[in-house]
Amino acid sequence: MAEVVALKGDASTRRFWRVAIAIGRARSVQAAPKTAIAIDLGPDDLPLYARTLKLVAEPLADPPWVSLQRFLHKIDVAVPELYHADLAARMLLVEDVGELPLFVAAVHGDAGDLYRLSAESLVRIHLEGTKRIDSGCIAARIAYDERLFRWELDQFVELGAAEVAPGIDRGAIAAELDDLAARLGRLPRVLSHRDYHGHNLFVQIGRGDEPHLRVIDFQDALMAPAAQDLAVLLTTRDTSRIIPPRIEQRVLEYYYAALLRHDAATLSHADFVESYRLCVLQHALKVIGRFVYLERHGKTGYAMYIPYALAQARRMLAETVDFPYLRDGLRE
Repeated sequence: MAEVVALKGDASTRRFWRVAIAIGRARSVQAAPKTAIAIDLGPDDLPLYARTLKLVAEPLADPPWVSLQRFLHKIDVAVPELYHADLAARMLLVEDVGELPLFVAAVHGDAGDLYRLSAESLVRIHLEGTKRIDSGCIAARIAYDERLFRWELDQFVELGAAEVAPGIDRGAIAAELDDLAARLGRLPRVLSHRDYHGHNLFVQIGRGDEPHLRVIDFQDALMAPAAQDLAVLLTTRDTSRIIPPRIEQRVLEYYYAALLRHDAATLSHADFVESYRLCVLQHALKVIGRFVYLERHGKTGYAMYIPYALAQARRMLAETVDFPYLRDGLRE
């Protein structure tokens, strides 16, 4: 190994390094990668919500990253190759998919075309993944249901609401959040990446300068409403800087048309749009609470995204007569 460079992670306990691989004379230069990514899986296989709500019995046969990589590779989702796993040390060595996240590529390129490409990849995950998943894949055993949707909103009630709307009636909005979670919990579910956004999708340029996407950070996949992935893709953090409503609408229509082509639409178009609005609202409120929590516990850099999430919540609330206490409490 010639060089090891630490990479910036996110809010999880996982750590990452880019490793430059020295090629010996006896090895095939064409077959060996020049770099790889070393992953320290951290102390826990399951995310906090799965442990707190006891969604899956532990210990697991394999770390979720390994289980999901194996399954997604089988259904031709472009995930990184797994080169080596030392499960005792909780370390993986995986394919390096490059340094060009979708979000960055879209800032300097055609955001509409790139995000349409991301929707195309999402259709495969949702349709082929749901059709072929079985109980051997950990994602099949975890549901993004009413209880999980509501649990995620607790930090908004406890921390986020006071930060963005000091005068809001927390008791009144708690009842509305119960209703929001119940509506989301009744939606049909598909195999969901759960964190499908522009920094977990990497752009690679193939022959003829055609871009294609590689998908990372899939270890928290579960069964969820299809619109949840779309809400994260199109609205999380500061995505609105590059995805205005016209591109958002274009990507949503492309996705829904793909469902119709595959005879896979389980919701009418109107109900699909409504499910998307509810998912965007829930996600925006959830991350407001989460970002306030992270900032107060020493993980800085997240406060800058709170105004974007608040704007998304206000936008969704402006399109419905429901949730009046939330709408009035978050009004500018």
